Amino acid sequence: MFLRNYWYVAAANTEVGRKPFGRMILGEPVVFFRTEDGTPVAFEDRCAHRHLPLSMGKLIGDHLQCHYHGLRFDKTGTCVRIPGQDQIPPTAKVKTYPVAERYHWIWIWMGDPALADPAKITDFHWLDDPNWGAKTSYLHVKSNWQLVVDNLLDLTHLAFVHETTIGNSALAEHAVVKVTRAPNNVVVTRWIIDQLAPPTFVKVGKFSGNVDRWQIIDYVPPAFLRLDVGATPTGTGAPEGRRAGGINMRNLNAITPETETTSHYFWGQAHDFDVKNKELTQRIFEQIQTAFYEDVEVFSAQQRNLDLNPNAPQIDINADTGVIQARRIVDRLRDEELAAGHMAAAE
Repeated sequence: MFLRNYWYVAAANTEVGRKPFGRMILGEPVVFFRTEDGTPVAFEDRCAHRHLPLSMGKLIGDHLQCHYHGLRFDKTGTCVRIPGQDQIPPTAKVKTYPVAERYHWIWIWMGDPALADPAKITDFHWLDDPNWGAKTSYLHVKSNWQLVVDNLLDLTHLAFVHETTIGNSALAEHAVVKVTRAPNNVVVTRWIIDQLAPPTFVKVGKFSGNVDRWQIIDYVPPAFLRLDVGATPTGTGAPEGRRAGGINMRNLNAITPETETTSHYFWGQAHDFDVKNKELTQRIFEQIQTAFYEDVEVFSAQQRNLDLNPNAPQIDINADTGVIQARRIVDRLRDEELAAGHMAAAE
């Protein structure tokens, strides 16, 4: 079961245009398009007549025409034309979803439309803030969305999976870790003091000696993780808030379930130094992207084993504290949504 009464990232804003675009979200087929004035729209990707995906159709003005028999639907999902007949059945409608465009992403609300308040969209302002250089990307992941969340909440894996880019042994052996939980939030703070910088940090920050490095992971449900990461030359005061002379970045992650075993992974990388340097932004992005490809291999391999034996036992270690807290939040929110749904059905 998925949490439905939340905003999810459905697409990059560049993916949605005047050509219908289909994508599976939370196990439901959805078609996206823009009206002539540029407004994004989302329908269930299923014609009300004979179930053909509407993403196979085309736009006639602001009407989406089905490829099979030519039925046309306006932006409210109401059928406005059936070739060969004048009377349109009142049930000739397709389901629509609230959508919003923010931070270069198209967001969708898959739950109760009455609850779809755009003010509740998770903050990713770094992606379009002129004081930050940033670039976004998308990965299709053959794994359950919670495996991706687990990975981002436990960064000890960087020492082993990403030793050629953003990881080194200090992350596992010398980190001071603190986990803070609020009702709907988990923050994992990691400090690695007076240790060598990893390869990517050396390339970007040009560090010649040891550094004080931080990783502050801010998780909000269902699957949004905003990482404040960086380093300064050791002893210059980063733990006390003095970050001058180092590098300061944000790694931004929005994971959207496609099915129970596949996920859409939208992510971005931002930095607040030399922000007009597009070459630097690209270089940082490519380093992080290399690490993310390594993570995708891990998620996919985990899912393959889970598909073979979903009930295989597993152990927890100290590094799993943030993961465990986040999963408890999701379990509670799922129970609350189920209870609310039962109450609504009873009424």
